[in-house]
Amino acid sequence: MTGFFLTLLACLAVELPGRDSVRVAHLSAKLGAGAGLLAAIWISALAASALAVVAAGLMAPLLPGAARQMLVAFALALAALELALRRAPRAPAEPTRSAGAMLVVLLAAQITDGARLIVLALALATKVPLAAAAGGALASGAALTLAALAGAAWPAWQRLRLVRLVIAALLLGFAVVLGLDARGLLG
Repeated sequence: MTGFFLTLLACLAVELPGRDSVRVAHLSAKLGAGAGLLAAIWISALAASALAVVAAGLMAPLLPGAARQMLVAFALALAALELALRRAPRAPAEPTRSAGAMLVVLLAAQITDGARLIVLALALATKVPLAAAAGGALASGAALTLAALAGAAWPAWQRLRLVRLVIAALLLGFAVVLGLDARGLLG
């Protein structure tokens, strides 16, 4: 259960102020939060989290304990950088009404986003990959559903910048501590 809750909370913290929530809010503002968008949100969240756990499962047997911990530190650092440095996507001029196209766009964005890096990291760290996948999928699906339901009322990206930077700093701090511990520098 710890892996599930850690992943759920970490992915919510990254996904709520993240790029994908802004992208979904733009789509919802233009098209409405219809069944197609909501289906694309949940399918992409489940598929992307499952892919992250599959990647973790492929890496885990190849890595000894310290290397696994160092990979977790790198994944958290990359998630922090993604959250701090990437800009919000622009609102689409003519968004598609195709649920399949929305699914492809959301899945492509989520496969390499910070939340999936956290799912990968916590699947490796906790050694409970299914719990990490479930926590990541639930967090991403819930955060993006909130963004879809809010639509144009979703907070502007600029107002979320401080939140993103604080969360990025916390993730980077955890990454540094894990990296130093993996190298045996913390005692």
